[in-house]
Amino acid sequence: MPNIEILNICGLNVRSYRAGQGTPLLFLHGASGLPVWGPFFDALADRFDVRVLEHPGFGSSDLPDWIQSTADIAMHYLDVLDELGLEALHLVGNSLGGWVASELAVRDCARLASLTLISPAGTRPPSPPPGNSFNWGPQETVQKLFFDQGLVQQILSRPPTPEEAALMARSRAMAERLGKDSTWLNPTLAHWLRRIDVPTQIIWGSNDNLFPASYAAFWGAHIPGSKVAIINEAGHLPHAEKAAQTSACIIDAILSR
Repeated sequence: MPNIEILNICGLNVRSYRAGQGTPLLFLHGASGLPVWGPFFDALADRFDVRVLEHPGFGSSDLPDWIQSTADIAMHYLDVLDELGLEALHLVGNSLGGWVASELAVRDCARLASLTLISPAGTRPPSPPPGNSFNWGPQETVQKLFFDQGLVQQILSRPPTPEEAALMARSRAMAERLGKDSTWLNPTLAHWLRRIDVPTQIIWGSNDNLFPASYAAFWGAHIPGSKVAIINEAGHLPHAEKAAQTSACIIDAILSR
């Protein structure tokens, strides 16, 4: 299990998970907030010093007035890299976290050794349109995020505690603040992806109901030298649904550099 602590980053308090040792790997979470630590993170922690930080405004982390956009969160993570002294870092982001990771990378790749984007938000081809997650209720959201409906039933069979529900509601409100008006899109990001100059892998679930798997080729075409991997029978969260396959994709890509 990870060590859980509160980090102070330039005066901003954020929750953090940490486990493993070796080369640092930072995971940036999606719109649902700080994820449950599970087999995916255990597999990565067998190889790397894994850190998972909660974004500002999500869960119990601070929300300063200056966080107005995903780009602001990307700048916050550049502060994180400076404050924690992280070098030769493997950066991994899912969904909203993938958007943040790409916004960070187009600004400064100097501290990165590699980049992995798992079904990222932020840019996409003109069609097909994304799913409208802002119109999904809590139960429908779980049903649509996963391919395996047996797993969905397991998740839905355990209702959150009042404390968990409050943290989830705060995360959802922050996600809507960042993505609702833009429908998870920065219209200029695709142009700047060419600035990413570290080995990059794009991973997508074949049955993603939020951002269709066809988006993966668009990202691959815009990031020089990037590779695309599709995880079969997985939805928007392949790292949670197909932990062994997704972690192996990341580890194999890093070790083969």
